[in-house]
Amino acid sequence: MQKATARAHPNIAFIKYWGNRDDNLRLPSNPSLSMNLAGVYTQTTVEWTDDLTSDSLDINGEPAAEEARMRVSNHLDRVRSRLNMTTRARVQSENNFPMGAGIASSAAAFAALTVAAVAAADVQLSERELSTIARMGSGSASRSVPGGFVEWFAADTHEESYAQSFAAPDHWDLHDVIAVVSTEHKKTGSQAGHRTAFTSDLQPARVAGAQARFDVCRQALLDRDFSSLATVVEEDSNLMHAVMMTSRPPLFYWQPTSLEIMHLVPEWRREGLNVCYTLDAGPNVHCLCTADAAEEVRNRLQNLSEVGEVRMTSPGGAAEIIS
Repeated sequence: MQKATARAHPNIAFIKYWGNRDDNLRLPSNPSLSMNLAGVYTQTTVEWTDDLTSDSLDINGEPAAEEARMRVSNHLDRVRSRLNMTTRARVQSENNFPMGAGIASSAAAFAALTVAAVAAADVQLSERELSTIARMGSGSASRSVPGGFVEWFAADTHEESYAQSFAAPDHWDLHDVIAVVSTEHKKTGSQAGHRTAFTSDLQPARVAGAQARFDVCRQALLDRDFSSLATVVEEDSNLMHAVMMTSRPPLFYWQPTSLEIMHLVPEWRREGLNVCYTLDAGPNVHCLCTADAAEEVRNRLQNLSEVGEVRMTSPGGAAEIIS
């Protein structure tokens, strides 16, 4: 059989995905919007081989824990089922950014895994179908398959819940300046959190308003209207974390430094900097800003003693085969 290597970027969601209408298929409760992040990526090589009786997985040069290996193997079962094959795979994956810390490592990982696995089998599938397959490994992985600014549709069927680009990476030179507050792997992952989302009394209200926020955010991105974008992005992030904190059991991802930055960023915006914040399921703060504000935002974040590292990214491309 063949071997292929794919590279995929994590994405930052402007309108969040949290909670499923179908946990098995990972059909999201609401539509979401995101931007792929250039410069940070997962690179995954898949080799289909008759030499193995079970799938193997190395991450960053080390054998993966059994839980991670099984999650990858289960996803490869979906690929095998779609491609009508039974061969096992040797998988090697590398990240150039922290895993499990709220920078969408699973999104990049399952997008790269899906694209590499299909290419290694010498099969061509549409980007739309690749996004639906990636979605079943990690919901937000569907958004890391297309490039640039991406919308992911909520639907009641597997085929209709897919992601697609609605603007190219060069549509708007937004930057995501990431304040890395912690690189520790979170104790409760997103997969578990999605399953408890509807134990929060706030989740139905969050979902009910999601389409309206989606529409406002999409139009703000198309119009390059930073003021409108900032308002809806911060609101949507706060709503998701409110659901997390009122779930049973509650999930607290924010750390003191996360809150400090969340207080500072609106003050910086009032001073005239085009910057807003959003957080995924983790403590690290994504500071979205226009290109002219990026260096100033980075400098201010670096001056905060509790911030361990600052990464600057811009709109990234689609998942792609590199060899």
